Amino acid sequence: MLDEMNTKLDGGYRHVLRLAGPMILSTGSMSVMRFMDRMFAAWYSQDSLAASLPAGIASFVPLAFFTGTAGYVSTFVAQYHGASREHRIGPAVWQGIYLSLVAMVLMWGLYPLAEPIMNAGRHAEPVRVLEINYFRILVLGGGFVVLNAVLNGFYIGRGRMYTVMAVSLAANTVNVVLNYCWIFGHWGFPRWGLVGAGWATVSSQGLTMVILATLFLSQKNRQDFGTASNIGFDKKLFKRLLYYGIPNGLNFCIDVTAFTFFVFFVGRIGQTEGATNNAVFSINMLAFMPMFGLAIATSTLVGQCLGRKRPDLAQRATGKSLRIVMVYMGLIATVFILLPKPLLRLFTARDGTTDPTEMLELGKMLLVFVAIYSLFRGVVFVYSAALKGAGDTRFVLVLTGTLAWGVMVLPVYIGIKYFNGGIRMAFTFLTIYVISLACGFYLRYRGGKWKKMRVIEPEEIKPIGIAEGPLVET
Repeated sequence: MLDEMNTKLDGGYRHVLRLAGPMILSTGSMSVMRFMDRMFAAWYSQDSLAASLPAGIASFVPLAFFTGTAGYVSTFVAQYHGASREHRIGPAVWQGIYLSLVAMVLMWGLYPLAEPIMNAGRHAEPVRVLEINYFRILVLGGGFVVLNAVLNGFYIGRGRMYTVMAVSLAANTVNVVLNYCWIFGHWGFPRWGLVGAGWATVSSQGLTMVILATLFLSQKNRQDFGTASNIGFDKKLFKRLLYYGIPNGLNFCIDVTAFTFFVFFVGRIGQTEGATNNAVFSINMLAFMPMFGLAIATSTLVGQCLGRKRPDLAQRATGKSLRIVMVYMGLIATVFILLPKPLLRLFTARDGTTDPTEMLELGKMLLVFVAIYSLFRGVVFVYSAALKGAGDTRFVLVLTGTLAWGVMVLPVYIGIKYFNGGIRMAFTFLTIYVISLACGFYLRYRGGKWKKMRVIEPEEIKPIGIAEGPLVET
């Protein structure tokens, strides 16, 4: 069985793209959804744009921890699948489901804390009010995001990317339609502005959960993976998920927290700087999100190859992924440098009350920074994904945490607070952070320690019974 599976898994471009293609479309559609959320918000008012990113990213800080921890079940699924131990896949997913239910309750507990959290940003009063309301809506639906990450992991770990893609495209289409209706008040709906964007996001996440849960409990999955029978709490398996998943969740959380502080600090420089930063980050996300899809495919391939005891194929797949991402990022960097204003004009208010000239010039300069660190960000995507697919989550956590706070957050804070530093200074440190991160992951990957790592428990070897018979002298 393993020999047959190994012949199918060659780690070449075709194999990488076969897995990455659907995930690129899935994460790409998600980035389009987020992009259109903020674009619609900008069309509604500049205050809505200024409020959307700080509130959105602040609500995602705790969510990042839970999503990174519970969603790491995909690596367990990948390695179990690679080792042909399908009977362990259902129980692994259920441990993630239990963790996601705890996350849902804890996210609800953040609702009354919205005001003090968003007040810490010290943004202008109209922006602050919008931030509080948007934050409250997003934390109410946060549990859906965690549960969706777990259920997606059931398909991602087995390389069934088309299912994830189809569900994502359907949900994101619903989100865009609801945004159009609820932000601007079309088709008989009230004009809710940024609040409408929040409810549209939560509604699409809830729809995703319903579809994925229905598929997960289908008759075929119940028969092949025990998705409805092996639902008990497995203490040992749950502990393994926490052991490897918590560092992954903390890493994700630290990364998001660092960027949250970055956004808040830049927002203090001025309202135009804050709105421009939000526009640039939205453009940045639109371009980079497809590479999250490639990173997911890389992590899955590494997990499957290591489960099959083929680190050579894992290394080959990682190399192919890196070449793909570097070509893509090179094209994106070129677009940022040559066509900045058409991209930025998508985020100018349509009410005619604000002159976009200053924002366009400032955004043009910031996109040059983004273009510079794009290639290094590609290296980060691929090598960190490979390390996570093997189970090297603790190194990823330590490196990300150290560099995020030591190279980006603290220097930006000190520069703005004590030296009257501007947004150019902030983006300079952001670029240095990304370059440092790329170098660190590259050196760790080249060290090769990840090749010997596994997140799944060794398979028990059952003793073979020998029938007793008469002794025969020879």
